[in-house]
Amino acid sequence: MKKYIFILLATVLAWTSCNDDFLEKYPVESLTEATAFSTYGNFKTYAWSLYGVFNNANILRKVGSYGLDGYYVGDIYSGYLTRKGTSSYNPYAFQTVTDASSGNGWDFSYVRSVNLMLDNVDKSAMSASEKEHWRSVGYFFRSFYYAELIARFGDVPWINKVVSDSDTDLIYGPRTPRQEVADSLLANLQYAETHIKTAGDGPNTINIHCVRALISRFCLFEGTWRKYHELGDYEKYLAECARASEALMLNFPTVHKDWGEVFTSPDLSSVSGIILYKEYMTDVLTAWHSHYERTSSHTVEMPQSTVDLYLCKDGKPISTSGLYSGDKTPYATFRNRDHRLLETVVPPYKLSANSTTTAWDYPADPAYREYLDIMGVTKVIANPGEAGKHKVMPLMNWSGSIVLSFPNLTTKSSQQFLSCRGGYYVYKNYTTWDLNYNNGQTNTADKPLFKIEEVLLNYAEAKYELGAFDQTIADKTINKLRPRAKIANMIVSEINEMFDPQRDPSVNPVLWEIRRERIIELMGEGFGFYDIRRWKKAPWFVNKQQYGMWASKAEVGSGKLVNLNTKMADATLTEGYIYLFNDPVIDGKGWLDKYYLYMIPTNNIELNPQLKQNPGW
Repeated sequence: MKKYIFILLATVLAWTSCNDDFLEKYPVESLTEATAFSTYGNFKTYAWSLYGVFNNANILRKVGSYGLDGYYVGDIYSGYLTRKGTSSYNPYAFQTVTDASSGNGWDFSYVRSVNLMLDNVDKSAMSASEKEHWRSVGYFFRSFYYAELIARFGDVPWINKVVSDSDTDLIYGPRTPRQEVADSLLANLQYAETHIKTAGDGPNTINIHCVRALISRFCLFEGTWRKYHELGDYEKYLAECARASEALMLNFPTVHKDWGEVFTSPDLSSVSGIILYKEYMTDVLTAWHSHYERTSSHTVEMPQSTVDLYLCKDGKPISTSGLYSGDKTPYATFRNRDHRLLETVVPPYKLSANSTTTAWDYPADPAYREYLDIMGVTKVIANPGEAGKHKVMPLMNWSGSIVLSFPNLTTKSSQQFLSCRGGYYVYKNYTTWDLNYNNGQTNTADKPLFKIEEVLLNYAEAKYELGAFDQTIADKTINKLRPRAKIANMIVSEINEMFDPQRDPSVNPVLWEIRRERIIELMGEGFGFYDIRRWKKAPWFVNKQQYGMWASKAEVGSGKLVNLNTKMADATLTEGYIYLFNDPVIDGKGWLDKYYLYMIPTNNIELNPQLKQNPGW
């Protein structure tokens, strides 16, 4: 994403602002429209504002200024992650999702912003090829936003022009059928793929690769949604996903060797496999992704059920691997596991007794330094820390004060920063090289928007759904990801009904492993809530009781342990898994099928009675 700030004409800003009508209508004053959209430079200047869609508040999977303002939310809703507050229930597990009278993502102002540019392409003084390029850029941005609208609401009005007062059929008409919208979106992207400037408008701008990445993402979503929600006509989307993905795989043949660094790099321009990213620069555009995870305010944890999804180094699940050491200590839990677990959740350690928050020594007992040796140790206790280092240990808060031991339980530890209730502290954005100030947005680690790792997983899943997944496809996709996770390759012939007895038995064993790889590789990137809905498997994930690691009563202090027979907190237990929340199903709650689609706000239905509410709302 460009770091620079472009000042637009005041009239253009007025056209892209919101109004109170159901669909954002054409503005009354347009006297300078012809001059505002005349040259290639005019369109380029206007288009910078459209990049804001990657942080649009109406999109669940947005970058945000920190994890809980962006990527993490989708994985919390899916049940992959949780929050440490005693009242921080998953709203979809405990049915606390409220009816919407307004908002809820039913917003077409961004569509109007794009349509304003598209409506003026043919009127401009640009050459034919330049017009094709900017039409393609507009199609990309409009399609990106419409993909979210379809994912939320299913049928939505298809608006391909700026709406005027005379367009009553759009303003007060019914929703356009989902398939018509999806087909229109795909046709727009196919046009863009063949007409956009291959390299875009310079480094890190919308180009042919970005278009193909969106085709890959959208077509996997739509194809699998149509298959599992029994809407039919899904093969063409899956085929397009595979086609676009394969083209990208030829152009991006390698993945970055360090999985964790993709979210903690000061410069993603030189990182393998990055297709588009959000750029940050000191004193120009900054965020507080890392800062937030180095304070007492960060509340994201991983429940035991998600930890159990991570494979062992031999490529087998914990239920069948001979390398699994059990989960009765955190040291055993993390041992011989997929290295992506260690870079998502803080592994255990304990410093020597004479360590302070400004100086530390290795523990006398080498058992406590197992993961210090694996992860690497910090040589600089300061703010910022060592250049180029991200997941070095021991951990420090934003100012450089060391966390003396992990797990750092809120209910037991005197160090409340970087603490959690269940023991599995999520720190995907943690870096030591980023400069931090208290309550200051100073972090400059770039964040990926499209990357080849997602495309590889899209391709693997699409090929399976098309009946064409085999060892060759596994080697081209999943087995390119596993070496940097320090686990063995997937051997397709070994995956049978007993490969993982703990899997969802209604899912084919090979498909389960493909989905597992996706969950692990993209953990903390917000795909979860989209994936469990398109798979129509939300109850399997959302309805699980969330609890933390195994601990003794003495270790949890004022915390509680859960009785897995009653599914309730049990004060009589001397050891067990840390209690976080009740079982939602036993509480009479759990996932409702109406949650697969969002509620259309009632205010919009009152304005336009032809809008029909989604099922169950």
